[in-house]
Amino acid sequence: MGLSPMMKQYFDIKEQYKDCLLMYRLGDFYELFFDDALITSRELELTLTGRNCGLEERAPMCGVPFHAANSYIAKLVAKGYKVAICEQIEDPKEAKGIVKREVIRIITPGTIDIDESTNAKDNLYLASVYITKKTSGIAYTDITTGEFTALEVRDNHDNELLISELVRISPKEIIYFDETSSDFIETYSKTSPGTYINTIDESYFKYSSCEDILLSQFEVTSLIPLDIQDKREVTIASGSLLLYLMETEKHASPQIKHLILKESGLNMILDRSTMRNLELLETQYNQSQKGSLLDVLDKTHTAMGGRLIRRFIKEPLKDSDAINKRLEAVETLVDLPVNRANIVSSLKHVYDFERLTARIASMRANGKDLIALKTTIRELPSIKDELCNIDTPLLNEIYSSLDDFSELEALIENSIVEEPPFTITDGDLIKPGYSEELDSLKLSIKDAKEWITGLETREKERTGIKNLKVGFNKVFGYYIDISKSNLPLVPDDYIRKQTLVNNERYITPELKEKESLVLSAEAKINNIEYEIFKEVRASIEPYFARLQRASASVALLDVLTSLADVASRYGYVKPIVDDSSVIDIKEGRHPAVEQMIGEGLFVSNSTLLDTVSRSMLIITGPNMSGKSTYMRQTAIIVLMAQIGSFVPCEHAHIGAVDRVFTRIGASDNLSHGQSTFYIEMSELANILRNATERSLIILDEIGRGTSTFDGLSIAWATIEFLSKPGNCIRTMFATHYHELTVLESKYANVKNLSVAVSEQGSDIVFLHKISEQPASKSYGIHVAKIAGVPSEIRKKAASKLRELESGSSSSPLSSDQISFFGQSIVADDENEYEEIIDEIKDINLNNITPMEAMLKLKEIQDKVK
Repeated sequence: MGLSPMMKQYFDIKEQYKDCLLMYRLGDFYELFFDDALITSRELELTLTGRNCGLEERAPMCGVPFHAANSYIAKLVAKGYKVAICEQIEDPKEAKGIVKREVIRIITPGTIDIDESTNAKDNLYLASVYITKKTSGIAYTDITTGEFTALEVRDNHDNELLISELVRISPKEIIYFDETSSDFIETYSKTSPGTYINTIDESYFKYSSCEDILLSQFEVTSLIPLDIQDKREVTIASGSLLLYLMETEKHASPQIKHLILKESGLNMILDRSTMRNLELLETQYNQSQKGSLLDVLDKTHTAMGGRLIRRFIKEPLKDSDAINKRLEAVETLVDLPVNRANIVSSLKHVYDFERLTARIASMRANGKDLIALKTTIRELPSIKDELCNIDTPLLNEIYSSLDDFSELEALIENSIVEEPPFTITDGDLIKPGYSEELDSLKLSIKDAKEWITGLETREKERTGIKNLKVGFNKVFGYYIDISKSNLPLVPDDYIRKQTLVNNERYITPELKEKESLVLSAEAKINNIEYEIFKEVRASIEPYFARLQRASASVALLDVLTSLADVASRYGYVKPIVDDSSVIDIKEGRHPAVEQMIGEGLFVSNSTLLDTVSRSMLIITGPNMSGKSTYMRQTAIIVLMAQIGSFVPCEHAHIGAVDRVFTRIGASDNLSHGQSTFYIEMSELANILRNATERSLIILDEIGRGTSTFDGLSIAWATIEFLSKPGNCIRTMFATHYHELTVLESKYANVKNLSVAVSEQGSDIVFLHKISEQPASKSYGIHVAKIAGVPSEIRKKAASKLRELESGSSSSPLSSDQISFFGQSIVADDENEYEEIIDEIKDINLNNITPMEAMLKLKEIQDKVK
């Protein structure tokens, strides 16, 4: 027994796509067979069936309706599978033998453009990486928008810069050539385990092939217009990406019109730990946008604006002129609330301009997409009107890029019906009056369709069958449906067409005649409408570049308007941003925390840093008192300013930073044998290796993951390293090691800060206010009480604490044992206080009046000053 012809065709195609789930078109379904069916059935929880295939056993089979396949494909790709779409490429009615089929597309996590596959405000990047010893090339694209960007990364230590760039890009899929990149990929996979890593053949990275496809894609005769003529690694990364798209898309990508060469270093690089620690895009607790900086700033009204503001947050500017250009635009929109409100009103009617244009360019758009485009470009004149009298450079650029698309709007308005169907092959797409041939055909069957429409009423009256129905389906055409209880009333001229369980279906000679007329004409009408639609869609091609430019400007305006709305709504102020070394924030607030606890409840605090007299702030105070919030809010205010946003404070002067580094909180990677302390030290090493004099460093509890002596030594040495002349980097250092506060007396640029606490009997109240002095103690046992630690344990801990502090036990903090770098951490001469201690011991509390106690306290106080 041999394979059936259909299954032989299936196996021939499957052999070419072994690493894919092959969706094989059969009629109105995509079917999967054998292992593909078993996988799909399990992953999508679909019923597994079988089919005779010519073998002894039936082939396992699983199918999904082709008209609803997108949601199923999106789920499979999200689970890390590649899906090959195998279509019928000839009309089954005209086929001789088995219908010809071939794979028309391969869908992967980086090439999927299905709406169900991603949040509309997320970019869907596919990246290619080409690595050499000194230089690496990265190219990345979002095929749903047409964005195509490349950059060169030079001479980075253990691929740290390369990884940081990819963390910023956050690709859904990375393609690479194994021999050049395996070590990097292993490291990156640990950093970003959710990325789909795809090893492809070396042939994709052949320089000549990469050069050829770049010249073809961008219609140039050399690489000079692309400015990559001397960038071999960038050329290979970019070309390999286009070759991979050609393989998966099965055609060129017409939506990719420009190569943007991004200069590495123009924007601030934020590594993954900094983005996580500062909760820029999502919270650490539950990975939710609620409570993040993005949640505060994103008041955009378009999908592309939502994508752009994410990019702004991930890529703050470093150039003060560019920052102030944005700030000036935001300030103008803040000062013009009526214009801003009118712009927002228009933006609410703007669809995903970028993705609409890309879908039309790639010939995947349907009638609904064209109507959405028409609706969008109809709003552009109103937006221009609101900008016409505004004179700021950035808003002027936006105004100039919003072209007149009235001709395109008229084309779609005259050709496409207002509510087109989802499919473009079943007719009902084209408006009356657009095509004489189409109108003539529709008129020719008007009488026949009206006759069919009235048939049900006429036949009910003629036969007396009250529940008689006239229906239609694609398989049997038109029919008259009669329930079996009414069969005795069926007229003699009815011809039986189909028998069902409870019904019989009939046709009459006249209905057959009308059906033949209507169906033949409708098939022709549908074909004509499909061809007209393709012509209309293709006629948009000359507008692509202008549409992409306009969509980018609308996205930027949406972001600027959002930032202005946030500034007005929450009372944020315009920061002064320059190239000085000062970070001066008056009464700053944490934007996300303030929103969570309610306006007016957040305790504001000021921050002053520079690289001369206040480069190192040592912050002490108990847990839960607000040290981490204070440091985070400083970093976030700096980032907000360099995004181009107003900031939550009374005044801010920000000397632009080149990078923000953070080491906050405990984390580990046990699956790779990395402890909390190892991660902490790795992150610290990265900071100390890459921070420059223009950086901002946030360090929280360095050295807490090891023994007291080890941890204190590391913390001490770190502060000295970041405070010595020539290396004074703006740093905020929170610690429970009170011994470190003596460094203020050693270094003029070190300042002690603490969080104020009010003691009320045995209880404490965190005041969350920063003061310029070291904390007196840590109040750890009080925090344990708040957390619900049993009183028995707390009492034992308090007793042990008194014992350690009195020196009666071998305290690890005993001051006569510890000396660092030749200087005692704590003054070891306590003899000067012995007389006072004895004096206090001699006081008889039972025989002293309140006034005498006050006077005695004043006397003691004067002695210790």
